Amino acid sequence: MKNIIIYSSNNCGYCELAKSLLESLNCQYQEINIQEMPDKRDEMLRKSNGKRTVPQIFISDVHVGGYDELNRLHLKGELTELINEK
Repeated sequence: MKNIIIYSSNNCGYCELAKSLLESLNCQYQEINIQEMPDKRDEMLRKSNGKRTVPQIFISDVHVGGYDELNRLHLKGELTELINEK
């Protein structure tokens, strides 16, 4: 399984939805809360080409986007393939 990183913040409904979706697929992920670790905000901005909203989700080096994009991949049956690709 590939490395999954979610940049999140406190009280973020879309962050919770993204984490719940990944958990329902038995995926482990690393959460980086940019409110609790403000020095990571610049890292998120750089990796996401300036996207400021959370969540920002990365599967290995692939920038998935936010919850809507993650869910879209899931509904199309492509998320499991992306996570399990070698």
